[in-house]
Formats: sequence, structure tokens, C-alpha cells
Amino acid sequence: MEQLPWLFLFTSFPQLTENAKLIIFVIYRSVQKGEVIMARPREFDEHQALTAAMQVFWEKGYEATSLSDLTSAMGIQRPSLYSTFGDKESLFQAALSLYAERSLAFIQKKLESAPSAKAAVLLYLQGVVSSADGHRPELGCLCVNTMVELAPHHQGFTQFTRVYQQQITELIQSILEKGKQSGELSETLYAPALASAIVISAVGLAVTMKSNPDITLVEQAVQQIILLLD
Repeated sequence: MEQLPWLFLFTSFPQLTENAKLIIFVIYRSVQKGEVIMARPREFDEHQALTAAMQVFWEKGYEATSLSDLTSAMGIQRPSLYSTFGDKESLFQAALSLYAERSLAFIQKKLESAPSAKAAVLLYLQGVVSSADGHRPELGCLCVNTMVELAPHHQGFTQFTRVYQQQITELIQSILEKGKQSGELSETLYAPALASAIVISAVGLAVTMKSNPDITLVEQAVQQIILLLD
């Protein structure tokens, strides 16, 4: 096996990605020249690099983001990217998971800090509107971008965004149930359906904000959603 030419590997395993072929070729040529390949300790902060990649994906979208964009923002070379995160899709999956983790923690903290159920829902919706600038991890940025760009034709991202949306729905539902228990909200209010309606509306708001709409109309829409709690 050691003497088989690298080209034979490529033709024998057509499922290899271009990145895998590049790595195999570099290793083969190094061995052929008698070079010793030593494993080097990573000289960068993986979490910081992943956060930088997350921001680039948010700003440019998955398809429009190049490997050069990523390595430049992350401050690493391609071999380090491949060895640490895998290919571009694997890196995006890691960045999306990090975003979702931050987003859910952020939303939960905001909801639980509100003085009432109505105030909590209002804060959440206002956060979706204001997070269009991408600097705060509320529903509307990277996950909504993924819903629009990738989920329609990628089953993995379809499932990921579906689960993420359901987790937010459960957070909202919990707040509504507490509102019912305190007497703030009607006992006849069906929390699961209303929580789902609120989150679906929030996704719509997030997408709408991408087109620089009339903010007055957006604020009126938010107030109409809050009226559903009466």
C-alpha cells in the first residue's frame, strides 16, 4: 500500500472530497521526499477561531463564504482548519451549534428576567427586531439564515433548525404557563399553540428585517402579536 501512487487512491475512491485529496497528496509527496511529518501543538484558540468563523458565516452566508474568508478571519492556515474542524460544512455545523447554544442561553435569561409573561414575550420580539445587526444572539441571525439558505435542500440542517425552533417554543411556553399560574394570563389560554405562533411570527419578523422595512409597521406588528396574550 505504501508504494501505490496517490493517483491510484483518487481513482479507487471517487468519494474522496477535494480537501481529502489535497491532504493525501501533500502527505504522499512528503513521504516520497523522505520528509518527516511531525504533529505540532495547536497555536491558536479554537473557541476564538470558531467564534470568528461564526461571524463570517452570519455576514456572508454559507455559500458565499470562501475558505480564504474563513482562514483570514480565524487567523489560521488551511491545514490547521482541516485538522481541527474538518471541511467547510463541518466547520459551519460547529459554528451553528455554538450559535444555537449561545442563543438559547441568551433568550432564556432574557425571558426569565422579565417581570411578567407579557413583558417577557415583548422583550423577546423586540430582541428579534433589534438583533438584525447580528451583534446579539437572538432568533433572527444565523439560524434563520440557515433556515432560508440551507434547510430547504439539506436534511441535516432542516432537522437542526427544527429542533432549535422547538427549543425556543418550549422556553416561551414555560413563560406562558407561569403567566397562567400567576393569574396574569387567562386560564383558557392554550400555551403550546400560542408559543408556537409567537415563535413562527418571530421567524417572520427576522426575515422581514433583512429587507430594511418601515420600523413603524414592524413595531405595530409586534404589538398585535402581544394582543394574542389578552
